[in-house]
Amino acid sequence: MAACEVCGNDYDKSFEVTAAGQTHTFDSFECAIHLMAPICEHCGCKVIGHGTEVDGHFYCCAHCARHAHEGSTVADRE
Repeated sequence: MAACEVCGNDYDKSFEVTAAGQTHTFDSFECAIHLMAPICEHCGCKVIGHGTEVDGHFYCCAHCARHAHEGSTVADRE
């Protein structure tokens, strides 16, 4: 058993996620998202889908990216 880094729950089904050379322990995907998901730089929501990136900035969708970068023609992926 290992304790979740976010909530501290000591859970027998905890899991590890390794990203950018760092390993983190969680008891749920909710806690993993809370700690690891990027935040949309326009609306502030957690980016848990594909999202989009414009000039090194992360957004949850093309709509937010276009609002943050006027004149941008970024579109959602098909």
